[in-house]
Amino acid sequence: MANLSQPEATNLAAGQNPPPEQQLQDHLDDHAFSFSPITLKKLPHLSDYLQDLRPAGPNPLDHNPFFHPSDGFYVNTSDIVLRQVACRLSPSGTIASPSHHLAYIRAGPRKQIFFDHFATRAAIVTCGGLCPGMNTVIRELVVGLWDLYGVRQIYGIKAGYRGFYSIHPIELNPKMVHNWHRRGGTVLETSRGGFDLTKIVDAIENHGFNQVYIIGGDGTMRGAVKIFEEVRRRKLKVGVTGIPKTVDNDVGIIDRSFGFQTAVEMAEQAIHAAHVEAESAVNGIGLVKLMGRSTGHIALHATLSSRDVDCCLIPETEFYLEGKGGLLEFLEQRLKERGHAVVVVAEGAGQDLIRRTTAQKEERDESGNMVFLDVGAWLKTELKKWWDREHPHELFTVKYIDPTYMIRAVPANATDNLYCTLVAHSAIHGLMAGYSGFVTGPINANHAYIPLADVAQARNEVNIKDHKWEWVRSITNQPDFVKSKQNSA
Repeated sequence: MANLSQPEATNLAAGQNPPPEQQLQDHLDDHAFSFSPITLKKLPHLSDYLQDLRPAGPNPLDHNPFFHPSDGFYVNTSDIVLRQVACRLSPSGTIASPSHHLAYIRAGPRKQIFFDHFATRAAIVTCGGLCPGMNTVIRELVVGLWDLYGVRQIYGIKAGYRGFYSIHPIELNPKMVHNWHRRGGTVLETSRGGFDLTKIVDAIENHGFNQVYIIGGDGTMRGAVKIFEEVRRRKLKVGVTGIPKTVDNDVGIIDRSFGFQTAVEMAEQAIHAAHVEAESAVNGIGLVKLMGRSTGHIALHATLSSRDVDCCLIPETEFYLEGKGGLLEFLEQRLKERGHAVVVVAEGAGQDLIRRTTAQKEERDESGNMVFLDVGAWLKTELKKWWDREHPHELFTVKYIDPTYMIRAVPANATDNLYCTLVAHSAIHGLMAGYSGFVTGPINANHAYIPLADVAQARNEVNIKDHKWEWVRSITNQPDFVKSKQNSA
């Protein structure tokens, strides 16, 4: 028996049951535990609707001088990635939750491929807003197709979805894209909107493309689902894959999307500048607006990295200005204690507090998203009104920094560049293996293939009951605005 503490020994001597933790340990000492049933998510394959499809042959990596395939090098259908790896065991040794475990097919090269390199015509398109790493993904798709699989017909689609049917594709090769990873933005150019399903699939068919790589955010992924479904309806031998691009990190299921770590790094620099400005002024407030329409991941992680933030406002939790426990009361106390304060606000936070005209309520961008008002500019105005009202003869300044376009436009850092390489090569391996209608990305640090439809519907919001958000509040000492509002009601 394992050594017991004095209270545990006393409990056993008195005939009482040991605590649950000791019961579990005793069970594990004598028994193995088993997982709940595993549900493997089905991944679409070209053979699902092309009944006569046969493999094109063995993987050319067998003869690549830089690879030495051995046992375990090639991935097969029995290799899976679990969606959830952290579980809680009951005292009996069974997993208490969830009732079943989702799993996805692991990404990687397959022994048999379904596309002959001579006949493969690949198209790459970037859609939506900019994000660090877009050029790296393009570069690695071109180099991977060329060097790993011998594909020579690789084309870039310019200006987003509309480029399929309105602009002639440009040929790409490794020499052309050699230094693209050092550049911000996307050399292929991008745009929002322009999604015409019939025209796009007609263009794919007319150009003879049989592999389509679509780089974009959640709206782009929803478009990719429709393209895949139309290709399947027409029974075309065309593989379609999506590569999630969202600097906000709001794509669900995967651990993170490329460009996020670069964005946090750049956001921290903006926070540092705001802190210097605030600290150098009498009653100074540094106000930083960061990207995050529906999620506050950049604001949260930049706050944790910086440690100079006094209040972090994100879309997932409400805040209010006036009254007991409100933001203004908190900042007043902060200024009395320290003489300065730093506030970080995600662009989607506080949108319900800003007055809108009827026209503004109906306004949408080209992707169909509601046009957000500038919460940073609004908050700056409200702070100045408050101070003029409460302290009319005292010095006060608000330094407002909006680094949005600076963050979006920079090249990816080293970590994101490596991520982009892995996600691009995984996408290539998947399409070459005949899979289609999928997204590739890391789940618990293991790259997997996930059905496009699942990713297009999933959201990755900040869990305000999670330890990370509690950590933010412990660093900033900001109030729990929800509880404060309830207590003051």
